[in-house]
Amino acid sequence: MRKSIFLLASLALLGACRAKETPPVVPALLADLQSTDPEKAGRANLELIRLGEPAVPGLVELLRSPDARLRKLAASTFWGMGGKARAAVPALADALADPDPALRVSVAMALENMGAEAQGAVPALVRALSDRDRRVRQAAVKALGGIGPGAAAALPALNRVLKRGSWPEAEEAVLRIRGVGGAPAPDPGLPEGEAEP
Repeated sequence: MRKSIFLLASLALLGACRAKETPPVVPALLADLQSTDPEKAGRANLELIRLGEPAVPGLVELLRSPDARLRKLAASTFWGMGGKARAAVPALADALADPDPALRVSVAMALENMGAEAQGAVPALVRALSDRDRRVRQAAVKALGGIGPGAAAALPALNRVLKRGSWPEAEEAVLRIRGVGGAPAPDPGLPEGEAEP
């Protein structure tokens, strides 16, 4: 009798664990996300963002799709998820080498929105500082700043970039990584409360 109760309890627990892994609605939402109907795709995007982590494996598959539109949809959804998409960091880091510069920008923006959770992407973001597309370099700098102190390995590369000239976003990223704050101190030549144009 005890063995039967233990077996039934184990099966129920196993079923509950599996149910938490991937809700049955995820495949349908991923299909709707790929729809050419913007309203249907938008609703699916919002629901996938709400679900968070259980949707990550399916979105990673889309991120690796040969279809550029689907890769961009996945990156955009990861951006909306923020830190809930932390399991996608390795796939997003790989996507920073995608041939499409618009996707590389979207991926860097998704990593920025994850904050410290994207620490695993720091090496790929450092490589992106040398990207031939200015928008990708800009997004990579912002992502490194968004990661904060966890991106300390990027400081030498950021300092090299800053030696070539002024780049306010890179300066801000260095400050964030050092834990100094979100922005440089105001210029002492300006009256208090006024910002530079």
